Amino acid sequence: MPFRKEPPYIHGTVAKTAVVLVNLGTPDAPTAAAVRPYLKQFLSDPRVVEIPKAIWWLILNCIILPFRAGKSAEKYALIWTKEGSPLKVHTKKQASLLRGYLGERGHDVGVTYAMRYGSPSLPEVLQKLKDEACDRILILPAYPQYSATTTASIFDAVFAHYCNERNVPELRFVKHYHDHDGYIHALQESVLAYWQTNGRPTKLVMSFHGVPKRTLLLGDPYFCECQKTARLLANQLGLTTDQYVVAFQSRFGKAEWLQPYTAPTLVALAKAGIERVDVICPGFVSDCLETLEEIAIEAEREFKAAGGKDFHYISCLNESPVWISGMTAIAEQHLQGWTTLGNAIQRDIEKKASDISRKQAKQFGADA
Repeated sequence: MPFRKEPPYIHGTVAKTAVVLVNLGTPDAPTAAAVRPYLKQFLSDPRVVEIPKAIWWLILNCIILPFRAGKSAEKYALIWTKEGSPLKVHTKKQASLLRGYLGERGHDVGVTYAMRYGSPSLPEVLQKLKDEACDRILILPAYPQYSATTTASIFDAVFAHYCNERNVPELRFVKHYHDHDGYIHALQESVLAYWQTNGRPTKLVMSFHGVPKRTLLLGDPYFCECQKTARLLANQLGLTTDQYVVAFQSRFGKAEWLQPYTAPTLVALAKAGIERVDVICPGFVSDCLETLEEIAIEAEREFKAAGGKDFHYISCLNESPVWISGMTAIAEQHLQGWTTLGNAIQRDIEKKASDISRKQAKQFGADA
């Protein structure tokens, strides 16, 4: 059969609405055995690596996976918690809190989370929603800035899943929220709260995840959206252009990526006599390997080795109440027009309409 089997359809069933918070993903354990399949799935995505398949297959399977999986596992082990992977722990909590915040604002909306790579996978989460009769689904990526390498890959996975569905639900996608007031305000409050306790730095470094420069030249708006986020945040913090710097981390391979690179930037600041830097990673809404190991551990080591004295990493938004409030505003904006049955009166109206539909269906069957 070309299509998956559909669950039994009942006339008059009240359509449910769900929000799916989607993050990048994580291995299930900080071991080479768990990291290897995760890396393979991630690096096999043509949205992530735009190299001819045959050539990249050899590089990935003969060079990268045999050697990088073990090294990556060691890094994951440094940041792993009793609850598991920080990215997964924070994403799960964010989804739960978002459900609560939406409920407090009168929305009867299911909220769950999924991972683009690893588990819980998007296909299994979407299938679960189908089994629960969810017919309206809002996809909310955990990426404030749009990129074909991240956001579009989530969209690809959603579309691919429904290629094998006979009854496709109504779908909406959040493309980006890099300049949304709720997101910028959450970043502002996070920085100000940190400074209130720890004082202000000589320089604030805003480090975003890097992508190959080629993607910018081909039309990917990611670089520009990162710059806008940084500018808006700096304005809210009252910073002049010489008080902050935008940089890009996580470079992979020999090709040129978006610049300036974070590590060399921090080394240059230390050598220029900047004694204290604070680093924030606005492109990540949940702490993960790239923030906790690459920045909070490795970047600090490089900064101090170059002569810097005081390095501060400002955590991601994670479960900050002001951020969950911002996520709620973003979700509400994209839920407009869908009846989310937020109170008893609305539910009663919908139930009566459902009962009428069932009676009409039965009458139609009798007449036939």
